[in-house]
Amino acid sequence: MPLRTTPRTNLVDSVIAQIEELIRQGEWPVGSRIPAEPALVEQLGVGRNTVREAVRALAHTGLLGPRPGDGTYVLARDGLGAAVRRRLRYSDALEAYEVRASFERDAARYAAVRRTDEDLARIREALAGREDAWGRGDDTSAFVEADLAFHRAVAAAAGNAVLAELYDQFSDSLRLTLHSVVGAPLPEAVRRQVAEHTAIVDAIERGDPDAAEKAALHHLGAAAEALRGLSR
Repeated sequence: MPLRTTPRTNLVDSVIAQIEELIRQGEWPVGSRIPAEPALVEQLGVGRNTVREAVRALAHTGLLGPRPGDGTYVLARDGLGAAVRRRLRYSDALEAYEVRASFERDAARYAAVRRTDEDLARIREALAGREDAWGRGDDTSAFVEADLAFHRAVAAAAGNAVLAELYDQFSDSLRLTLHSVVGAPLPEAVRRQVAEHTAIVDAIERGDPDAAEKAALHHLGAAAEALRGLSR
């Protein structure tokens, strides 16, 4: 969805609405830098003050965040994501992982019952992408994104749109925690967890909800124990 010239009524609200829509549709994904102010002014056909006010308002809600000397970045996809991010900012990493465990346990269980062949293919593809990202070496960010993509594929296969959206919002806010686990001085098996993720996929493919739930909890239990070790 390209930006378009904004009508000369309710300019700030119109700019805010366009930016929110671009973020919601994923054209400006979480973690990406939005165009610089001059580019926004030109594409929107409004003044600098209008753009600044709109960006400032979105920063206040938590959707955008300025980085001095670097630009403005997308922090969340919508108000719910921004609220989750604000709450997690004051939460212990282990608490966040315990909540994540409840999402992933249910997602794996439902996916084992409801997944389609297309869902399974996407999950397998995401698992392969996760391994490929690990094999590329020291790019922690790429591996974290691939890991999130895998778990989102499982959540999508659960056939519950609310669960999938809540997991999306929550996982967006867990990036720093995931980085702390993946980049920690821990054994490779703990950071990589190949067998644990493969067990989740195999259980989903067999249509075994109990095994899928158990595999998901085992995977997150290992990560939580790693976090406990780091905090000691």
